[in-house]
Amino acid sequence: MKLRILGSGTSTGVPEIGCTCEVCTSTDVRNRRLRTSALLHIDDESGILIDCGPDFREQMLRSAWFGKIEGVLLTHEHYDHVGGLDDLRPYCRKGEIPLYADAYTSHHLRERMPYCLGEVRYPGSPLITLRETAPLKPFFIRDIQITPFAVLHGKLPILGFRIGEKLGYITDMLTMPDESYEQLHGLDVLVVNALRHKPHPAHQTIEAAIETARRINARETYFVHMCHGAGLHAELEQQLPPHIHLTYDGMVIY
Repeated sequence: MKLRILGSGTSTGVPEIGCTCEVCTSTDVRNRRLRTSALLHIDDESGILIDCGPDFREQMLRSAWFGKIEGVLLTHEHYDHVGGLDDLRPYCRKGEIPLYADAYTSHHLRERMPYCLGEVRYPGSPLITLRETAPLKPFFIRDIQITPFAVLHGKLPILGFRIGEKLGYITDMLTMPDESYEQLHGLDVLVVNALRHKPHPAHQTIEAAIETARRINARETYFVHMCHGAGLHAELEQQLPPHIHLTYDGMVIY
């Protein structure tokens, strides 16, 4: 399996509209960040999508991958993580796509997208279905065990995921309970959010993310969900401790 970072940016993306800072005007493509999402390739023809934000269409055109999406893991219902669900339509030609989400997210998605998640499906809508899950209730996609765990996005409870034995995925975290940390022993790869240096009421800073990475102690850690306040990719990458890395859009992690 391999993990493709489809987008590595925060809710506004980078560059941010109207901003002329050195990050937003940089010519380094690693500083151009679509909204955070990832695709776990099970094999060449099938994969698991993690979040499906408003940049999903552009991300998939860039990736040139058109296989079967076996399922979508939704961390929470904020627009930058679910705004591209309607664009799953072409992938539904390969079969129905289940969305795995907690009860709160499922409720809001049914309200937001009744034409494809309500009792009566609108003709031509994406063939997607909701499958509710909750922290510490494992489920399988094909033969891969997925274990959701609790994360706090400010005060909002959302989901992180342990995927198989060796991959952990967390985004939009501010804090996390001890029992969630206990689900993350022995990882080869941890993907976790690191917004910027300045404190934020709902996201951990880069410095807090480094401490989270040290506590989990995965073999390699990769930061996502950066805003322009994180600084230039090339400079920040050089400042990170060993075995902690910045992602960029299109990066593939083995």
